[in-house]
Amino acid sequence: MGNALMGYAGNYLSINLSTLTGSSGSIDRDLARNYIGGTGIAARLLYDGQKAGLDPLSPESMVIIATGPLTLNSIPGGGSVELCFKSPHTGAWSEARAGSDFGPDLRRAGFDYLVIQGKAPRPVYAYISDGRVEFRPAEHLAGKLVSEKMELIRKEIPKGNSSIACIGPAGEHGVTYASVMFGDRAAGRTGAGTVLGSKNLLAIVVQGTGEVPIGRPEALKGLLKGYFNELRTNPVAIGFHDYGTIGDLGANDEKGDWPTRNWQSNSWGKGAELLDRFMKHNFIKPYPCYRGCTISCGRKVRVSEGQYATPEHGGAEYESISCFTAYVLNENMDAAVHATYLCNQYGIDSISAGASIAFLLECAEAGLLQDFDTGGLDLSWGNAEILPVLVRMIANREGIGALLADGVKKAAERIGRGSEKFAIHVKGLEGPAHDPRSGKSLAVSYGTGNRGMCHIHPVEAMAWDAGKMDWGLCRYGLPDPYEVDRWAESGKGAAVALMQNGLNLPEILGTCKFFMYAGVGVDKLAAMLSCVTDHDVSAEELLEVSERVINLQRLFNVREGFSKADDMLPERVCAVPAFGKYAHEPACGISDFPAMLQEYYEARGWDPVTGIPSDATLARLGLKK
Repeated sequence: MGNALMGYAGNYLSINLSTLTGSSGSIDRDLARNYIGGTGIAARLLYDGQKAGLDPLSPESMVIIATGPLTLNSIPGGGSVELCFKSPHTGAWSEARAGSDFGPDLRRAGFDYLVIQGKAPRPVYAYISDGRVEFRPAEHLAGKLVSEKMELIRKEIPKGNSSIACIGPAGEHGVTYASVMFGDRAAGRTGAGTVLGSKNLLAIVVQGTGEVPIGRPEALKGLLKGYFNELRTNPVAIGFHDYGTIGDLGANDEKGDWPTRNWQSNSWGKGAELLDRFMKHNFIKPYPCYRGCTISCGRKVRVSEGQYATPEHGGAEYESISCFTAYVLNENMDAAVHATYLCNQYGIDSISAGASIAFLLECAEAGLLQDFDTGGLDLSWGNAEILPVLVRMIANREGIGALLADGVKKAAERIGRGSEKFAIHVKGLEGPAHDPRSGKSLAVSYGTGNRGMCHIHPVEAMAWDAGKMDWGLCRYGLPDPYEVDRWAESGKGAAVALMQNGLNLPEILGTCKFFMYAGVGVDKLAAMLSCVTDHDVSAEELLEVSERVINLQRLFNVREGFSKADDMLPERVCAVPAFGKYAHEPACGISDFPAMLQEYYEARGWDPVTGIPSDATLARLGLKK
């Protein structure tokens, strides 16, 4: 790689909020070679630097904000940033990603990643520019909505390209699934905003004029020209641009991939109708989340008038809208758009918020809330009016919102009386809006995902057996999806292990996963990384790095007390739907999840009894317990 570490800014910044100081250091070459960047380097730093059992809200806890060598505006999907930490919501390994210019701008400011510890004596925000950091008073920002904070900060910093990461009131109030916002884009799940709020760090601003050295710039230009030409005609890229993620509402409802009424069913029959309503009345135009994105999957949306009037903003993602429609049987799209807007303004994860509300509605229906003050709210399925009310109550920990502010697992522990059966989560993380009864490989990914029940970290697995995508992984052993029955169970465990290795790579390299869906597969990622770093890397080597990272994250969770039992799915998720299109389709139910899990452990080289990586597997990957 020569004297400079090609493809990297070359430095990291350690921030001690207790003393309001920062110190920089050089990126370790072996660390970069073995873990590359993003969640890879972060996993190594967290495992080595944070003691087991540490309260994630203690001053000593670490938050790592990381980029990768492909975090560049010129790279397909290169507007990406990862926040890694021990989750206050689950107690497990956590990563939360956002698409924005923050990652590229952090590198322009001279740093590949930030390591944040300590607790500021008063609310502050960090201003990072061209190799330096300063801490500015932020008492005037406390309690304000995300957009209000950002507007005030913009008035206080030099003009020019800059990016802001910001928490909302939910993070200040300790909602355990508080998000960090990057404009209208959220690093939403598992409580990154909660941890920053506990540290009195309300925002981070990055601004810089530096350039990341590229090892083979002309070769990279040639690759990128070809890749972007292909993306212009790629049907997945075109679909993302024209319809965004919300465009899947109708199709997912039809194929049984739309959890409904708190997972009692996997379809509702109203997805196409709701999408049509959205396109006609709420959608304005596509927009990119970072400078240079050619897909522009983001949606500019609004509610122009009425009870749920909402200004133009970036939002209405599939997951968010699903959790405020199908999850709670709400047919009012204006209310869903407004409620998800409020989630971003208050800085809370829209998936966990919507899932917690759905759980509350079922508890109310079952008569389990007599010991709790519901404030006279009509907690009926389909009541759109309570959605924005409950979002605000959760964010401010007011009334019944305080019960939901810690998520469904802890709420069920407080309520008891059998409510645990419909608290849908894995490892404490609420289920998102994809259903493994549409494609059973997703069941294995939900169970074994290191951050919990997540559809996208590391893989949206039902896109393989139900959606017939392969991300270029068939040449590395993934079975042809067209030869796989979506409801078969045998073979899914081994396939998921390989899919996780492949689809975890964007988190390590610093790119957007959607570009893998649009044809920028493992081979192209390896080719770009080779040009950027001036070090030839094969796809096989990348897959091994990803495997190393997944195993290290697993070791982190084992050290925190998680076990094989925490890989199990809720019974309801495996059951034949109680109503809807698939209620009389027993084949969609998951009949032997433990066998699928055992197959996965075998493919991973993990102990079949404990689910812990074996000594032989760790030795092969250069890891130690």
